[in-house]
Amino acid sequence: MSPLVVDAPLSVPLLFLAAIPAAVVATLAMDLVMPRLREGETPPQVASGVLTERAPDNAPRRLASVVHYVAGALTGPLFVWLFLVANEFLSPPELAGAAAGVVLYPLMVGFFVLFVLPRASGMPQRRASVVARAWAIEAFVYVLVLVPLVTAAALYL
Repeated sequence: MSPLVVDAPLSVPLLFLAAIPAAVVATLAMDLVMPRLREGETPPQVASGVLTERAPDNAPRRLASVVHYVAGALTGPLFVWLFLVANEFLSPPELAGAAAGVVLYPLMVGFFVLFVLPRASGMPQRRASVVARAWAIEAFVYVLVLVPLVTAAALYL
């Protein structure tokens, strides 16, 4: 039996729901870092450009913002799933949260760097490397904020 008590029928769904505002807070933390990095504000533009088949510099900024916040918010429930899986094997829940964060980080970076970024039109390799580095830092900040928020929620729900 896992150390996290999930006997109450609402605790797991509530944790998934609690992860969404926690993920928004983590996304807002990313927003604080993005302007400080060279090409730090480009990753959402890349996603917007891929969706609209435009170069990142010509991609719709509003769509970039929507994609940024929706993806950020929905990554919270993904973290909860990873946390619940890790919690079956690791104790205490704080260790499970850390392990889930260690898994989430390369998933976030890998998805962007291996799937989204190569599909950006008109992105020279040199610039793509700088964008990938900026995204790696931003994703680290996101995970650094999300993990303790959701893990704490798991302990109290």
